[in-house]
Amino acid sequence: MALIKHGKLVDDIWHETDDFADVTTLGPVIVDLDTWRRHGAEILALGGRLGLRLKPGQTPDLIAADLHHFDLIALEFAKFTDGRAYSQARLLRERHGFTGELRASGDVLRDQLSFMLRCGFDSFSVATDHQAMAILEAVNEFAHWYQPALDRAATIPNLRRRARAASNDAASGCAATWAY
Repeated sequence: MALIKHGKLVDDIWHETDDFADVTTLGPVIVDLDTWRRHGAEILALGGRLGLRLKPGQTPDLIAADLHHFDLIALEFAKFTDGRAYSQARLLRERHGFTGELRASGDVLRDQLSFMLRCGFDSFSVATDHQAMAILEAVNEFAHWYQPALDRAATIPNLRRRARAASNDAASGCAATWAY
């Protein structure tokens, strides 16, 4: 597995497990929702960094009260046609205020990267180095957007209005100069 975080290829310090017995020996660990529900108190008592993996049908509302315990939430793209992880990401960031690492895993495609970034993802777990290189190339592919999103980048209509206003200001400044 290769991990891209903030536009760079990095080593993954996190270990994924569905077995509570592994939690005590792995270091920073990502558990699934079922393991969290069964052993949450015990996992918290162990200390250490904790991540949670949500499957496509598991809404962030299920863990909203527990979000402060997690440094990372991994959202699964089961297949590229299943966009529920986009909605989960937006809900985590906007409704629940999650500020930790938001990781896309599973069927993460280069063509969808820019949309994932706009929904709040900041890391991507991919199966091969070839996929990782393709994603790294796509990180800065688009600079401007028509619709607003979580990244708060200026939209194309806003940029046009600013340019028009600057042009009008410059024109009115020239007219005022000529009026003297």
